[in-house]
Amino acid sequence: MSQTLIAALQNPALYPHPVEAFQVIETHISWVLLTGPYAYKIKKPVDFGFLDFTGLEARKHFCNEELRLNPRLTEDLYLDVLPITGTPEAPQLDGDGPVIEYALKMRQFPQEQLLDQVQARGELNETHIDTLAAQIARFHLKAPQVALDHPLCNANAIIAPLRQNFEQIRPILTDKADLQQLDALESWVESDLERLWPVLEARAAEGFIRECHGDIHLGNAALLAGRATLFDCIEFNEAFRLSDIALDIAFLAMDLEDRGLKNMSRRLISLWLEHTGDYGSLQLLNLYKAHRALVRAKVALFRLDQEQDAVQRAVILRQYRRYASLAESYSAIPSRFLAITHGVSAVGKSQVALRLVEALGALRLRSDVERKRLHGPQGEEQAGRIGAGIYDAAATRATYERLHQLATMALNAGFPVVIDATYLQQAQRHAAWQIAEATGVPFLIVDCHAPVPVIEQWLAQRQQQGGDPSDATLSVIKAQQAAREPLTKEELANSRHVDTPDAASLDSLVTAIRKHLPEI
Repeated sequence: MSQTLIAALQNPALYPHPVEAFQVIETHISWVLLTGPYAYKIKKPVDFGFLDFTGLEARKHFCNEELRLNPRLTEDLYLDVLPITGTPEAPQLDGDGPVIEYALKMRQFPQEQLLDQVQARGELNETHIDTLAAQIARFHLKAPQVALDHPLCNANAIIAPLRQNFEQIRPILTDKADLQQLDALESWVESDLERLWPVLEARAAEGFIRECHGDIHLGNAALLAGRATLFDCIEFNEAFRLSDIALDIAFLAMDLEDRGLKNMSRRLISLWLEHTGDYGSLQLLNLYKAHRALVRAKVALFRLDQEQDAVQRAVILRQYRRYASLAESYSAIPSRFLAITHGVSAVGKSQVALRLVEALGALRLRSDVERKRLHGPQGEEQAGRIGAGIYDAAATRATYERLHQLATMALNAGFPVVIDATYLQQAQRHAAWQIAEATGVPFLIVDCHAPVPVIEQWLAQRQQQGGDPSDATLSVIKAQQAAREPLTKEELANSRHVDTPDAASLDSLVTAIRKHLPEI
């Protein structure tokens, strides 16, 4: 019936709008009919265990779930659930009589706007990543928390899918090297699960299990009105959607790394953390990324039994091994360091720090962000009032203490860290050095410089564009320059001078750090 129905629906007379042309996109669980202005998704009557669309009422229910869930992330894309009546040979869209099928009506957009297509053309850029990081963070912060007594809100529920990967992959593999790699991966995962069990329990107890997207990757994002936007969340399986928010973002991070975009993955995670403040998830991120990679590896293997052609079977196995090796890479012991910036506001510290994020995998901790997370966003009212409100001595001291707490947490979780702050006082820099000493990591002061006219120009641009967390004004910068305590002889020995307007100076900084940390 289904193939007959899909063929019969390719009749322009059935639609209450002009049809430019028909194109059918088929996946393992649905058909999507593209008509030009609108797309119509029809679910296949299939049962894969993790989803069951075999009943008509089930297909109706999950169409309505898509309509309910997806507008959380996109507006005006998901429009309606329409009944299909008549017969498979002569269907009517939204007609009278007994219903034979349901279609989810969506606003159509050009397929070349899908971000996986944008990336394939080499056009994915930092703005797209920044937009996604902010959008996903806002979504996660607003997403409903799963009730504490819900069966999916506990550590056992979090780890069940991680263990299921190995149970489902092992019977399919035959190659000895593949099995040995899988055994080593399982041993690492089990060791991490035992070590991180209290963290997993805390995630559930503290409300980080929420109604998430469940399937965040570049194939489920598109440029809509020029803005990177997520769509097509998981509607068919509650266990895939009700999850740790860090597991949700880990999918996109893994997807970017699989595509060779490690710099963008690092940028995504660092910005998502800045927006959410969820630094408690750091210990779990590599484990979660490994899980997402193994899910992709498993899905590839599921096609092996259905494929008889030797060449295609080899292609499937190569795809599996690529994802398995990516999962294995997350078990590597990282090279850590602690870097702090030093310089007045608007000198370019944040961009220097972000460069270290992308090039070296560091996490950026920003004083401007953490100050407002601690004390509230009252800075605009106090801009220019030096030493007042959230910028007084007590608030500043608390902000640096918070930055150092987060840095300790991130370093202990295995991440290199760059703290983006002015560090104009020697006591502040000494406190950061003590963190490096306590955690046993190299310490570097990134001494940022720019000509005064450049600083003034950047400050004016920042104020005009808006959206930056810093409230510094020109008078604040002049006060900083007057009050700054120069680096001591000992500090200069642990510092690196950077001319922030000079790209070559930034390249030299990255090269110098890599020389001391060759594994990065």
